[in-house]
Amino acid sequence: INIGLDEQTFMVNHERAIDYLNTCDQLFVVDGFAGWDTKYRFKTRIICTRAYHALFMQNMLIMPTEEELENYGDPDYVVFNAGRFPANRYTSEMTSKTSVDLHLERKEVVILGTQYAGEMKKGIFSVMNYLMPLQDVLPMHCSANVGDEGDVTLLFGLSGTGKTTLSADPKRKLIGDDEHCWTDSGVFNIEGGCYAKAINLSAENEPDIFNAIRFGTVLENVVYDKHSREVDYTDTTITQNTRASYPIEFIDNIQIPCVAGHSKHVIFLTCDAFGVLPPVSKLTPQQASYHFISGYTAKVAGTEMGVTEPQATFSACFGAAFMMWHPNKYAELLAEKLEQHGAQAWLVNTGWTGGGFGVGSRFKLKYTRAMIDAIHNGDFDNAEFVIDEEFGLEIPTSCPNVPSEVLIPKNTWEDKQAYDETKRKLVRLFQENFKQFEAGVNSEIIQAGPKDTLAMSS
Repeated sequence: INIGLDEQTFMVNHERAIDYLNTCDQLFVVDGFAGWDTKYRFKTRIICTRAYHALFMQNMLIMPTEEELENYGDPDYVVFNAGRFPANRYTSEMTSKTSVDLHLERKEVVILGTQYAGEMKKGIFSVMNYLMPLQDVLPMHCSANVGDEGDVTLLFGLSGTGKTTLSADPKRKLIGDDEHCWTDSGVFNIEGGCYAKAINLSAENEPDIFNAIRFGTVLENVVYDKHSREVDYTDTTITQNTRASYPIEFIDNIQIPCVAGHSKHVIFLTCDAFGVLPPVSKLTPQQASYHFISGYTAKVAGTEMGVTEPQATFSACFGAAFMMWHPNKYAELLAEKLEQHGAQAWLVNTGWTGGGFGVGSRFKLKYTRAMIDAIHNGDFDNAEFVIDEEFGLEIPTSCPNVPSEVLIPKNTWEDKQAYDETKRKLVRLFQENFKQFEAGVNSEIIQAGPKDTLAMSS
């Protein structure tokens, strides 16, 4: 990801894409905006060969009014989606038939050899991640919602941690589910739609998303019955990465325009399949920077001869694939915003309890929702906290509508020794990963990371 490309290779890919698009009988062109804040938004033109790609980007961009379209003029950025046609992998610097190239000077994105619609939205997000820090604006791979009092919450997290699910909250208005910017005047959504994971989707667990699937929604990679046309959201034969793309207006409880004030709470979501991180904990500003730069979650590996071992995944700023600058640039902007606006950072683990994957079970969604409700309601303001010695996290000892025994991870494990060993392993994984950033990060942030006190005391 984010591999430098020389000018000639880009131009070879660019010409290849243009030549292919020129051979097509029919092209679709979508003009829209990226960014709800008119001060920072830019005009984006999509040129593609598939109707569903055009519909997808109509959902994901902010569509201009008739008047705006009349005065649209030339776009700021153009995406040439020639994904049906492969790149030439024998071109210097090319390693496969798939290529997604961004040229910041030419203001162009060129897509070859992949028809995954998400590449278009990710290309535009990458542009935002380059441009915004130049204006002291923090671009964020997060969801956002706002309460009746105007209190904004940002939820960061990698794929599968619950960003989209948890931001759809009946008690709060949705600002957006995936891409935002934090400016001097507040938070705005970059997109005009949502791109939700559809795996195991049900009306009971995720009513907002389930009800948003209607005419105009794009379902990607799903399996459906050819006769009844009913979708089976549990079927993963194509991929686990099944998706639904719909305009944000398909959600009932939304903030339009998708702009709000400054954030009061910043929540980092992690799905810890090792089962050692607490379900909710409070972070100091330095810990917030550390966990933001780390961007930790864990994925469950495929079963091999009955053995399953979670794999730690670290993605800087919870979106390394989109970050154009050193992670510390984004971390400093976040620290600045937290301090300026007195926002509180939290770490919420939506992963395993009572043991790692294969032994324990995943936290119940209703418990995670209850913990986030408690953050919003101020229930932790005067709560009692205990400090986790290794990670230094402040863990509340009680939370409304959540059994107190699940709040302290060690209490949920039968085998306490296995817990200690697993925790030490995770501490080392954090430390190992962070070494790559230490040269560009101040010592206070490094000190805020986890320490292997179990090794020191043994």
